[in-house]
Amino acid sequence: MFTSLRTPHPAGDRRRWWALAVIALGQLMVVFDVTIVNVALPTIGRDLGVSESGRSWVITAYTLAFAGLLLAGGKIADNLGARKAFLIALAGFAAASSVGGAATGLAMLLAARAGQGAFAALLAPAAMSMVTATFPDHRERARAFGVFGVVMGGGAGVGLVLGGVLTEHLSWHWTFYINVPLALFAGLGAVLVLPVGPAHQARVDMAGAVLATAGLVALIYGSSTAISQGWTAPIALAVGVLLLTGFAVVQARVRHPLLPPRIVTDRNRGGAYLAFVLVMSGMSGMFLLVSYYLQTVAGYTAVRAGAAFLPFAATTLPASIAAGRVMTRMRTGTLLATGLLLAAAGLAWLTRLDAGTGYASGVLPALLLIGAGVGTLSPVAANLATLGVPGHQTGIAGAAFNVSEQVGASVGVAVLNTIAVAAAHPSTAGTVHGYTVAAGSAAVLLAVGAVAVRALVDARLGTDTAPATDMGTGQRTPVLAHH
Repeated sequence: MFTSLRTPHPAGDRRRWWALAVIALGQLMVVFDVTIVNVALPTIGRDLGVSESGRSWVITAYTLAFAGLLLAGGKIADNLGARKAFLIALAGFAAASSVGGAATGLAMLLAARAGQGAFAALLAPAAMSMVTATFPDHRERARAFGVFGVVMGGGAGVGLVLGGVLTEHLSWHWTFYINVPLALFAGLGAVLVLPVGPAHQARVDMAGAVLATAGLVALIYGSSTAISQGWTAPIALAVGVLLLTGFAVVQARVRHPLLPPRIVTDRNRGGAYLAFVLVMSGMSGMFLLVSYYLQTVAGYTAVRAGAAFLPFAATTLPASIAAGRVMTRMRTGTLLATGLLLAAAGLAWLTRLDAGTGYASGVLPALLLIGAGVGTLSPVAANLATLGVPGHQTGIAGAAFNVSEQVGASVGVAVLNTIAVAAAHPSTAGTVHGYTVAAGSAAVLLAVGAVAVRALVDARLGTDTAPATDMGTGQRTPVLAHH
């Protein structure tokens, strides 16, 4: 029988791997709930009388709350202690999911989705903070983030498939209710095997929290509306950029910043955030373009289109595990660049699509390459994201990493959708041409990004220290490899 632990597990204690399973389950809920309702939206629309524009808000409500509150959630996780924050977030996520499953109208459904996003913004940084604390040995930590990378890279694909299965064989309500037993199971596991970390009561930078939340909400909202309305409403995007610029200025001047600038100006952590922004923009753009292609050109049903992404999710598994095993023996910048180049190659493959291209020759190789790229990059970037950060700030560092994911995904989808629409012609072949132009543009961006990341990131995780340079001062500082 496991007992609740008050101190971190000693090296070699097998309970730390049970702890990782619990943490990964919580993170999986966060990731797959971004996509699990996608396949169910037509059924939800019919049952609740929701218009097409209303359906899009079922997705957007989650994303806005999640992305907007991430930095605040990271700070709360640091102040409460990661384990306590994890348990609170699981309880809140389960409660919001129950409301969503019982929803009888759009307003109730949107409130539930916003609630899920708000508690996910607390759950995600707490999860990353606990991985960092539970695995101080650099080799075990690398393997743990390999497992964590599987969840981050494949969770969206799992959500699509699970949503289709639940909707078809049970009902759309279960795309929400499924979170209740999962949260209870994760919560019980957390009580039994997760160590109780220290709380750190620090002053909260309210001005920074307001600017960050408002700026991220405006940026994600502007990106979301760009998909359906084009760039005809740039005000939200401009406001978002302005507010986030103000946030950066405030963080450099206040005594207790919400996000200490040195967290993101360190060349290795900053490079990890940049790499994740790029790969998420490519991955999310691919999901959008391939979904459109399969359903509007190849004639796939929504459920079949969701299942078509399974090879992507499956490929992230071996790639993430392999990256976890070798990241202590290779330069991390090389691994990040490799992931970006694999994803770029997959996007480049999509430029070969035409109206008659089959799945096996046109789509499958791209899914395999992009899945391998995401799987290779994700655990390395996640490891670097909190490397060398003091224990009382790992929550906010993890939150910044999750922000990079959300910004990359939202902006990537908006930009690639806009390119696809602009390059398309009024015919099936013309529509596919728009998809290929967008995919090619993303491939070029990721390839250029690979060169930049390779030059920027120089950490070696298998050494006692990994050199880092503060990009604001140019001074080199040691980044502990967490033996």
